[in-house]
Amino acid sequence: MTQKIDADLARFRHIVRGKVRQNLRRFISQGEIFGKKGKDVVSIPLPQIQLPRFYYGHKQTGGVGQGEGEVGTVLQPGAVEGQGAGQAGSDPGEHVLEAELTIEELAQILGEELSLPRIEPRGKHRLEAEKSRYTGIHRSGPESLRHFKRTYKEALKRQIAAGLYDREHPVVVPIREDKRYRSWKTAWIPECNAAVIYIMDVSGSMGDEQKEIVRIESFWIDTWLQSQYQGLEVRYITHDAAAREVDRETFFHTRESGGTMISSAYTLCADMIASDYGGAEWNIYPFHFSDGDNWSNDDTRLCLDILKNRILPAANQFSYGQVESPYGSGQFIKDLREGLSGQEKLVLSEIRDREAIVQSIRDFLGKGR
Repeated sequence: MTQKIDADLARFRHIVRGKVRQNLRRFISQGEIFGKKGKDVVSIPLPQIQLPRFYYGHKQTGGVGQGEGEVGTVLQPGAVEGQGAGQAGSDPGEHVLEAELTIEELAQILGEELSLPRIEPRGKHRLEAEKSRYTGIHRSGPESLRHFKRTYKEALKRQIAAGLYDREHPVVVPIREDKRYRSWKTAWIPECNAAVIYIMDVSGSMGDEQKEIVRIESFWIDTWLQSQYQGLEVRYITHDAAAREVDRETFFHTRESGGTMISSAYTLCADMIASDYGGAEWNIYPFHFSDGDNWSNDDTRLCLDILKNRILPAANQFSYGQVESPYGSGQFIKDLREGLSGQEKLVLSEIRDREAIVQSIRDFLGKGR
């Protein structure tokens, strides 16, 4: 029975994965996947999947065709024909199942659907993880770790040496002294870690819709990078005319105000990399989202200098996403193309609306850096 249930569960999960993959682009563009998010699982609303279940009747109503009553009597108490809290409708109800997927499963579906290459980490971080490895054989240990082949060989050698082995009846019976057990050794191995630095323009031209696009895209970027690294450290920077490091909640809910000076954010990002992620041991991914406005041409030239000499040499990749806004000029992405042409670590993406999020994710993560 257990095996049959496991087979049914595996088949159902396969169906769920198919539904998620079929609707993945809609989940990404509309943000529907954010219904619930736990530490390791995400709950996804999937329409048109119904699980069979029993519906129990109300107490003291008897069974169908039993007890007193006239033809046409309503069986469900309180459900009098023609009465109710709403109007009658002709459309079927929407049946929604919330299916839970792990972050790893979600990342795998994302990678398959967008054909994302796996990332090759470029360094080992100084932090180490504990890992147990079976490295030897002991004479004592739990039965669950008993080494069958070594135990058999010890018993066979003992019986042959004692003259107890009969070739005509080759029965080998181990005794306590013959038993051998696997032993393990705790090893410390370095982990590949990544630092993700999100930078967002929160000036007056970045509205709620633009920030929602950034929130959706950053979730999927995090999901993919978490599947590629054992550790993922995320930092957040907001900027208008001045830059500051904030937490995630503040990052996505800061009210828009003020002008725009992008160099302040790039300076803070470069200082953060130099102080906390120095050397070649970290895999660093800065992502900057803006509507393309900047204070002046002088500040833009300063941004290009910081990127070229401080951020790009230290980062695996610098990604700039320009979110279209009715109030933004969109000039900054043009300046980056002209001023830093030929820089392989610089990836640019124009995000017109929510429908463009999928292509932007592919632009950013499709290089495999």
